[in-house]
Amino acid sequence: MDKLINQEMFFLLAGPCVIEGEEMALNIAEHVKKVTDRLGIPYVFKGSFKKANRSRLDSFTGIGDEKALRILAKVRQEFDIPVVTDIHTERDAEMAAEYVDVLQIPAFLCRQTDLLVAAAKTGKIVNIKKGQFLSPEAMKFAVDKVRETGDDKVMVTERGTTFGYQDLVVDFRGIRVMQQACQCPVVLDVTHSLQQPNQASGVTGGQPELIETIAKAGIAVGADGIFIETHAAPRCAKSDGANMLRLDLIDGLLEKLVRIRKVIS
Repeated sequence: MDKLINQEMFFLLAGPCVIEGEEMALNIAEHVKKVTDRLGIPYVFKGSFKKANRSRLDSFTGIGDEKALRILAKVRQEFDIPVVTDIHTERDAEMAAEYVDVLQIPAFLCRQTDLLVAAAKTGKIVNIKKGQFLSPEAMKFAVDKVRETGDDKVMVTERGTTFGYQDLVVDFRGIRVMQQACQCPVVLDVTHSLQQPNQASGVTGGQPELIETIAKAGIAVGADGIFIETHAAPRCAKSDGANMLRLDLIDGLLEKLVRIRKVIS
C-alpha cells in the first residue's frame, strides 16, 4: 500500500471491465504500464474475474473463475505490477486472494458485513466502492469493519451517486469528505461515474466523452488515485463498453492529469 501512496503523484487502477482472455489482458497491461512507467504513476492492473451484477441473464459474466484468476496472476508476474479484482462472496475473497493484491468490494455490496470481514481476513488491500445510495460520510463505517477485523490496508472509491433513475452525478466534495472521515486513500472511479444505468434495453449506457472532464476535476480536488476501465475496442467489450476509455487515448489523458497534479502539489 505504501508503494501506491505518493504525495507527488496519484496512483492508477486501470484495465478491462472483465477478463475476456489472456491476450487482451496482457496487451492492455503492457500498454498502460509503458505510459505509467514513463510518467512515474504507480499502476495497479484492474480486471474482474467474473461479473456477478448484470442487468440480464444473457449478459456475459466471465470465462471461468480459475481461468480468469490465473490470467490476472500472469499479468502480475509478467509485468511485476499489483492487480485488483472484484469479489462478491466470502468464498470469492479466499479464492481471489491467492492470485491478486487488492480485493475490491462492489458499490452495491459495500455494506455487506460478512463480505468486508472476509476480505479483511485475507490481509490484502481492500478497496471499497462507495454505494451509489450512500453519503460520503457513511463510508466510515464500511472502513471501520475492515480495520476492526485487523486489516489497516483499506481505501475507498467514489463512483457517482444515483441521480434519478438512469443517471449518476459526482459530488466532488465527497472526495475530501471521505479522506477526512475515513482517514484512508480515496480513489475516483472515472468511468463508472459516467454510467447511465437502468436503460430499457437492459444494457447500461454511458458518456465516455466526459471521461477527461471528470478525471481532471478529480485530480484537481486532490483524489489520491484514479480508476479507469479501458479496452482497445470498447464497442466490442463484453461488459461496460458504453463508458470505457479507448486504450489508445489513455496516454494523452494521463499526461494531462500528471500536469494538473504537479501544479496542485
